[in-house]
Amino acid sequence: MSALRLIAGALILCVALAACARPSTRTANGERNAWTIPGVLRLGEDEEPDSLNLMYGHNAATDTVTGLLFSFLLRYDAEGNYISDLATAVPTIENGGISRDGKRIVVHVRKGVVWADGAPLTAADWLFTYHAVMNPNNAVKTRYGWDAIASASAPDPYTIDIRLKRPNVAVLGILAFGGAAYPPMPAHLLAKLPSLNTAAFNSQPLSSGPYLLKAWNHGTSLVFVPNPRYFRGAPKIKEVVWKVVPDVNTLFNELTTHEVDVYPGINANSIARLSQIGGITVVHRLNANWRHLGINVSRPQLADARVRRAISEAVDWKRIEGTVFHSLDRLAVSDIFPESWAAPKLPPYRYDPADAKRLLAQAGWRLGPDGVLHKGALAMRVTIYATTGHQENTESQVLIQSMLRDVGIDVAIRNYPGSYLFATDGPLYTGKYDLEWSIETNGPDPDNSGSWNAAFIPPRGANTSWLNDPIVNDTSAAAASTFDQSARKRLYQREEERIRELVPAVFFSWQTDYTAMNADVKHYVPAAFIGDSWNAWEWQI
Repeated sequence: MSALRLIAGALILCVALAACARPSTRTANGERNAWTIPGVLRLGEDEEPDSLNLMYGHNAATDTVTGLLFSFLLRYDAEGNYISDLATAVPTIENGGISRDGKRIVVHVRKGVVWADGAPLTAADWLFTYHAVMNPNNAVKTRYGWDAIASASAPDPYTIDIRLKRPNVAVLGILAFGGAAYPPMPAHLLAKLPSLNTAAFNSQPLSSGPYLLKAWNHGTSLVFVPNPRYFRGAPKIKEVVWKVVPDVNTLFNELTTHEVDVYPGINANSIARLSQIGGITVVHRLNANWRHLGINVSRPQLADARVRRAISEAVDWKRIEGTVFHSLDRLAVSDIFPESWAAPKLPPYRYDPADAKRLLAQAGWRLGPDGVLHKGALAMRVTIYATTGHQENTESQVLIQSMLRDVGIDVAIRNYPGSYLFATDGPLYTGKYDLEWSIETNGPDPDNSGSWNAAFIPPRGANTSWLNDPIVNDTSAAAASTFDQSARKRLYQREEERIRELVPAVFFSWQTDYTAMNADVKHYVPAAFIGDSWNAWEWQI
């Protein structure tokens, strides 16, 4: 989720800050950087959560922050492998946690875990959460995976017995964190509420994770302190400050002046300047964030697949990657992580404006005297949305706007904060948009039903392209209904071939994530999937 400003402004800012660009990196005794505040970790972030209850939170900030506040049954490590959290072990067919027919999952919960108020955390809390997710009075963002459960029970305080309607790989995913995975919530605090939609818990949660929320200064920061009752032991860090700095130039300035200790997901225009800053460590890795041009297929101008294919061919995506993103990212052909076992083999869309014009004409669109395509009473005027505060968003949008104008498509640009753009009542989830330029984050499993299957068109899920295609519906559902990896790989190949034909989105790139951090920060390991809080209890400074 990104946006833009001119490079010249950034260069002027860099000159203005030259005096502090190379400060002394160590104190006189050489023990630490002079600007380090021992025990205080300041995270520079470009957005804040839209909720602290994952049932209602849609953005990446929510995923990462809830990793600080809650314990989940499972987590992912930095490479996307399941690791146990509240569960004593990751359920598998081999250890008996998953039945041979794939229709039963048994999870054993750690004993002795408590909420921050001292109340026991047991299987009953997860069971309450399951019922809360399925409660129609709760307007949860998605029930994907949860709705595959036929029944769930807690035969004792430390055992969860899940029976599935049919084999479904998504159910294992909802036991982890991020996306449709919701942590156990405190039944003793919430069970009597008729609905959780407006519960105070959503902004002032009771913690079960490594940290407690000390303060949420909306628009500015969130402050966390150690949870003394955390089952792994209270973290050594005394305070984590999530500093909200929506403008990437300002955020880079704060990295330069050492007002933040960690800056994840550094703006592409700033990466070359990192060498000017002393006392930091820079790490980079390909991660599961995919940038794309989302297309609302329910809009009359965009309902014809030929129009959507024309859009894909009218834009020089390689040029955008080279000029806006400095060739740092990997061009995408699908929404399945390219290093996944399920990654399909597909050619990229070719840049061919002449063929784009042919497709538009074939779909019945004719150029008017205003230089814009028309079809009956319809004019080919559309709007592209993105999030504010990211220079590369605006630069990308301007290039897309110019290239589409060359084939007769008039594009207006409109940007909003991510907390609104991705909210349940925002443009994407209400369908009140034409095109959107944003980043999605994948979980380690390639299951993508929630993005493309018609069963998950809002408000039932996150299929914000409003795609409803029988082949995509059938292949995505079938792939999610078997644990047979070879069968799933074949199904994803067919599904992605069909998505490529229908063009509900143009898959642009996979991000190479650059994270800069104070060299005194220890054990902060950027993750390929979901969020960097996967091991937050180990962080030190």
